[in-house]
Amino acid sequence: MKHTVVHFELPADDLPRAVKFYRGVFGWKIEESPGFPGYLSVETGEPRKDLGGGIMARQQPQQGPVNYVSVESVADYSKKVEEWGGMVILPKMPVPGMGYFAQVTDTEGNVFGLWEEDAAAKAP
Repeated sequence: MKHTVVHFELPADDLPRAVKFYRGVFGWKIEESPGFPGYLSVETGEPRKDLGGGIMARQQPQQGPVNYVSVESVADYSKKVEEWGGMVILPKMPVPGMGYFAQVTDTEGNVFGLWEEDAAAKAP
């Protein structure tokens, strides 16, 4: 399995302003994500071929963009991150019908996400 960036999230203080910016600059398709109120899905090109992401309201003042890397197992890679000196800051959570994610930091304090695709993922 290639461990590539498969998703990104952009926090925004003003969602309509952010949407207008990214649509204007790149022509991205941005719309409300069904089942996830307040989370806007972003298509940067062809779905399932090109990298996509999301835009959401900023949760804390220093929150920055987060890139998600595909892994075979969020649980295994969360442990691996800790073994190599990083930290798990948001433990494994399901995205029903899609997969699982976690957010971690590297040794420099940079936040990134782990993504495990699993169509059988269910809410707890």
